[in-house]
Amino acid sequence: MIPKIILGKGPHATRRTIGYLFGKGRANAHTDPHLVASWNGFAPDPGRSPHRAPKVVADQLAAQLDQPVKMLGEKAPKFTVWHCPVRAAPEDPILTDAQWADVARRIVAAAGIAPDGDEEACRWVAVRHADDHIHIAATLVRQDGRRPRRGYDQRAVQKEARKIEVDYGLRRLKPGDGTAAKRPTSKEHFKAKRQGQDATAREVLRLRVRRAVAAASSEAEFFALLEAMGVTVRPKTGPSGDVLGFSVALPGDVNKDGEPVWFSGSTLAGDLSLPKIRQRLTDTRPEPIAVRPGDPWHQATAATERIPGHLTRGDDHVAQGQLVALGAVLDLLPVTAPSAAKAELRQAAAAFERATRSRITGDRDSARVLRRSVQAIWRDPGTAGDGSGAAILLDSALTAVAFAMHWHRRHQHAQQEAAAQQALVHLQAAYGPVTEPLLGNLARRAPGQQTKHRYAHHLRQAIPEHAERIVQDRAWDALTTVLAEAEASGHNAATVLDQALSQRSLDDARHPARALTWRIQRLGQRHTPGPRAQAAVARSTALQPVASASAAAALPTSQRSPARRR
Repeated sequence: MIPKIILGKGPHATRRTIGYLFGKGRANAHTDPHLVASWNGFAPDPGRSPHRAPKVVADQLAAQLDQPVKMLGEKAPKFTVWHCPVRAAPEDPILTDAQWADVARRIVAAAGIAPDGDEEACRWVAVRHADDHIHIAATLVRQDGRRPRRGYDQRAVQKEARKIEVDYGLRRLKPGDGTAAKRPTSKEHFKAKRQGQDATAREVLRLRVRRAVAAASSEAEFFALLEAMGVTVRPKTGPSGDVLGFSVALPGDVNKDGEPVWFSGSTLAGDLSLPKIRQRLTDTRPEPIAVRPGDPWHQATAATERIPGHLTRGDDHVAQGQLVALGAVLDLLPVTAPSAAKAELRQAAAAFERATRSRITGDRDSARVLRRSVQAIWRDPGTAGDGSGAAILLDSALTAVAFAMHWHRRHQHAQQEAAAQQALVHLQAAYGPVTEPLLGNLARRAPGQQTKHRYAHHLRQAIPEHAERIVQDRAWDALTTVLAEAEASGHNAATVLDQALSQRSLDDARHPARALTWRIQRLGQRHTPGPRAQAAVARSTALQPVASASAAAALPTSQRSPARRR
């Protein structure tokens, strides 16, 4: 059950609200609008007064609701109308009028509009014009002339809605922590539908602002990227000329007066205000020392592979910072993805956006390498080449999102956990369209049977628990190809395989053969060892053909999987 509070102002706010509630609605959506409850139990009902003109009854109802407001004259508050639609889920049972009346009374009591037993409380009505929802409208002056005490009313009505769901056997929504981005209003949804758009202007702008933040390394670059994305930007300046904030609009998105519809950064999401964006840009400042150049897709993958470790080590501030950076990775993935996977990847990014925010302050400095790699890719998406970089990154992101879901569950972040779970479903749906063409191309270059048998022998000795599943997988030929290509470029195939195995346990991999393929391809494309290193590797291999244990032990502790360290 979803209640949402809307405030109205102006001399005709009450009459305008009543007119909407008892009107046909947008696209004739209102069916049989009628009162189910009111402050006194016998307010005039424009929907159930057959012997009187509905407009006359609506005028009478609005006048009665407005009476306490009019008594204050110029001392009346700026916002005079409290409007709260309350909607049930599609799968919920249809409630009766009496049940909806009980829901309405509980909502206005929780909000402080009309506490139980308070005869001098605000005047209110509950109107039903569909099976699945009601609208509650109240005026924000009590009948004794005082203002209602409705501090944190949105939080209070959400809490009461969770209780109502239990009492009436309705779908139980996840409790939030107040960090969710503001949802589009019903007007915004109707507008998008009329224009044939899948997303509202608010949602489109939120996505583009997030992408600009992820790609920018300075405030000037952030605003330039927004304009390059087709976003109209309006800075807010103070008397000194300093920029204090900003608003954004989509070209062509105008109000009834033909003026652009502006959204401030903070109304798109709490972490998209200019001060918060400046903090993120400061955290992404260039390193004081030169950074070794490399493939940014591989660098992003290496950093993403470390996220599960950060989420299991117990530093919540570091973990939260990693989740923010992981959200930027998911925003990036649709850019170079095949057209068949773009929609799923966009939905994954949109869903996971909720999982990037919590009450925990993130240590963004810990994710600097990942954020800078993402920035480099945004500047030159063409570095993806044949798409293998994106496939490798997607494979790592799948595991990281699964660990994010468990991290939120451990911290009882119900909405964030559900968001990560939803993102995981979309990523899994996109995995095939992204990886299958690449795996097919690799499989066509598979080495001969003798070489395959050699790789299979090593695999069975190194990880007997997964070997047969990997050899029988459709990706086995692709895996042997990347091993052969690593050998051709000067690597020792056995050592590369052991390094890939030691990076992370395969116990949580849905497709171990594919996970190994992407890891080995990345390792094989690293700088080829020199002659002296190759000779040392050859001597080591001759002494110990099965080198998995020694290779894992030789790696830095940070690169070993938790399962192998145990």
